[in-house]
Amino acid sequence: MDEKLKKVQALYLMWQRGELGGEVMPEDENPHLDKGSNENFLYFTLPMALNYQRNSYKLWESANKTYQDKETNFVFKPKIVLQESFEEVQNALTKYKVALQRTKQTEIWIKLCKTFVDLCDGDIRLFFAKFDNDIEKIKTFIQKERKDLFPYLSGNKICNYWLFVLLQYCDIKFKNKEKLTVAPDTHVVKSTYRLGLINESELNSSNVQLIVIERWNELLKNFDLKPIDIHTALWLWSRNGFKEIDLNQHLAK
Repeated sequence: MDEKLKKVQALYLMWQRGELGGEVMPEDENPHLDKGSNENFLYFTLPMALNYQRNSYKLWESANKTYQDKETNFVFKPKIVLQESFEEVQNALTKYKVALQRTKQTEIWIKLCKTFVDLCDGDIRLFFAKFDNDIEKIKTFIQKERKDLFPYLSGNKICNYWLFVLLQYCDIKFKNKEKLTVAPDTHVVKSTYRLGLINESELNSSNVQLIVIERWNELLKNFDLKPIDIHTALWLWSRNGFKEIDLNQHLAK
């Protein structure tokens, strides 16, 4: 087996055994709604579009506080959002700091609410059903055909991670799961570099996210693990300081 694949397999086993931490993930901060309800899908969708250049744990803490507060809970109901004034939505999103950029991120939230109301009457489950719950069709529509309707949710990092989170926390079975790539956030990029899949020049490239996606797709093309399967292990490995990978110990267990 390729040396890099051996390291990846060992890292994955370390994660499965709990050796990389991760007992509590950012999205574990949630109101524990019915996993199959539209409310649950909306909870794990709308804040995701604001999940860039910030602490994920704090984002989801803010989202949960906003959901639990009767005065701000309406922001998770797209039809009601569209009926309220911009200032009302802005005040609700900034009360617990779901939105850090008062104007821009409020605009993003409202735009996504309008998108889901227009496309599926505000029910995200119906949106996925239009594409047969097929990851490839969903991503093609969101990232290529109508990217304008999905600010930030259509990005290389967030789109893949959003769909991955829905698989973990919502009651949905997507087809073509292998079309989900790693979500190349800062931690995943650093881990990819540490494993030798990209070099220093590529690490500092403006196209590093696309390069990381491509390398993982290539490496795992004929392997049991799919790129998205390794995402959490990579994220935790970087976040917790790159614990040494002992190939002999982990592959022998």
